[in-house]
Amino acid sequence: MTDAAKSHGRLSIRASARPSDLMRETRRVKGAWMAKVITLFPEAFPGVLGLSLTGRALDQGLWALETIDLRPFGQGRHRNVDDTPAGGGAGMVLRPDVVGAALATAGADRPADPQRWPVIYLSPRGRRFDQAMAHRFAAAAGITLVCGRFEGVDQRVLDHFDVEEVSLGDFVLTGGEIAAQALIDATVRLIPRVLGNQASTEEESFSDGLLEHPQYTRPAIWQGRGIPDILLSGHHAKIAAWRRAMAERLTRKRRPDLWRAYCARHGRDPEGDQEL
Repeated sequence: MTDAAKSHGRLSIRASARPSDLMRETRRVKGAWMAKVITLFPEAFPGVLGLSLTGRALDQGLWALETIDLRPFGQGRHRNVDDTPAGGGAGMVLRPDVVGAALATAGADRPADPQRWPVIYLSPRGRRFDQAMAHRFAAAAGITLVCGRFEGVDQRVLDHFDVEEVSLGDFVLTGGEIAAQALIDATVRLIPRVLGNQASTEEESFSDGLLEHPQYTRPAIWQGRGIPDILLSGHHAKIAAWRRAMAERLTRKRRPDLWRAYCARHGRDPEGDQEL
C-alpha cells in the first residue's frame, strides 16, 4: 500500500501504542468485498458509510474500503492534478497521467476482468445507476471508483483503462465523492449479512421493478389517521395482495417508465387495470 492509500475497517493497517488495537486492525478478512475510491478528498470517507449498518459491517470485515489520494500522483513541485481544457473553455480537467497513475496503483492487486472488478467513473453523462447495477457490483469481488472534480477527467485515461461511466441522475455535483458514497451504500447493503435480514432487500423498492408499498407502524391512530384495516387483519395472503396492488398503483402514477418496463416483463398492458 502506498502513502496515497488509506484503508478502513478490518482490512486496514494502523500503527498503535495499544497491542489490542493493532491486532484488531491488522486482521484481514479473506474475500471481503472491497471498494477502492480515487479522490482528492480522502478525508470525506468513510463518511456516512462508517455509520449504522454499513459502518458495523465495515468494522466486522464484511466489506472493506480503501481511499487513494489523487494528490500525491500530481505533477511538479505543487503536485498539480489538472490543467486547462484542450481547445479552450472554462474550468480545469484532471490530467490523464495523474489519474492513470492512480488507477494503475488501484489495479495492482485486483482482478483484471471488469466483470469481477468494475472500474467506475462517477459522471453525469454516464449510464444511470439503478438497483440492477447495484446487484451486479455486489456480485463482483470489488469495485474501483474515480471521483471527478472540476470539468471532469481526460477522455484518454477513461478509454485506456476501459472505465465505465455511471451517473446518479440528471443533475451535477461539485465532485464524485457524494455519488461514490451513495453507490457504495446501495451496493454494500446487498452483501449477505450486512442488513441482518436478507428479506428486507427482497421486499423493498425496485426489487421487482416496482416502487415499494406504503409502510405503517404504531400508534394505530395518529392525527386522526388510521392504519389500513387489511394490515391489521392477520390475513397474510390478503396483506401481500394489498401491498402488491399499492406498489403497482404508486409505480404507475409516479414512475411511468418503470411501470411500462414492469408490464413488458409480465406481459401486461400498461394502460389496462386502471382501477387498481
